[in-house]
Amino acid sequence: MIVVTGASGQLGRLVIDALLQTLPAAEIVAAVRNPEKVADLAALGVVVKAADYSQPAALTAAFEGADKVLLISSSEVGQRFPQHQNVIAAAQAAGVGLLAYTSILHAAESPLPLALEHQQTEQALAESNVPYVLLRNGWYTENYTASVPTALEHGAVFGCAGEGRIASAARADYAAAAAAVLTSAASQAGKVYELAGDDAYTLTALASEIATQTGKTIVYQNMPEADYAAALMGAGLPDYIATLLAESDTGASKGGLFDDSKTLSQLIGRPTTPLAEMVKVALAV
Repeated sequence: MIVVTGASGQLGRLVIDALLQTLPAAEIVAAVRNPEKVADLAALGVVVKAADYSQPAALTAAFEGADKVLLISSSEVGQRFPQHQNVIAAAQAAGVGLLAYTSILHAAESPLPLALEHQQTEQALAESNVPYVLLRNGWYTENYTASVPTALEHGAVFGCAGEGRIASAARADYAAAAAAVLTSAASQAGKVYELAGDDAYTLTALASEIATQTGKTIVYQNMPEADYAAALMGAGLPDYIATLLAESDTGASKGGLFDDSKTLSQLIGRPTTPLAEMVKVALAV
């Protein structure tokens, strides 16, 4: 039995889709805060259990009988570490054979402030008695292609990443990697996977790709971090999200989102989704 936490989220659903390619639905558990959100998965035969990262007892019950658990990092920045501690404790109490955790690329030395709670979680895993594997995910390409409409409206991609190279991949690529690790016959305990896209790009290159596909003039406008965060807030993003994105761009300028190991494509047995394809999808939407 494989349990996927946060299964109603964008990554969680993709992981379950990937698992369904090779496993019977009855061997997959979708652990979610609100079971009604995954009624479609239940209809497919996936086992649905209520579980909240902030409720240890519910987590332990959801993990009962599980061989493996995928801990998809919480979306509640600032609350992630205590929530992850609850998951680790529940996995230990339930006797889970393997806990896979979606961490951040090069967590130990990452310049992104976002890495702190991942570092703390990795340390907690190391100090636990739970066998674990680290899936250190790089950036989602969707984080940047979500700005395509804004780029078309203003004729520019905005950011503060300078000429930092970003080796992002599609969520579906990371989901395929998680499924591959969870279903592998080989022991995964103790392994660390640095996962990133095959080809790195700058935000200048992103602007150029949008321009190429639309025939419009699109440039990259680099800004000071504070100005970029303010612009994001002005566009309606919550303060903490705007700050997170701006800080991450600055981290990218320092190499925090770059990796050229191609570990991700090796793990999933195919190339990662190219930037051009992701831009095409964004434009179609």
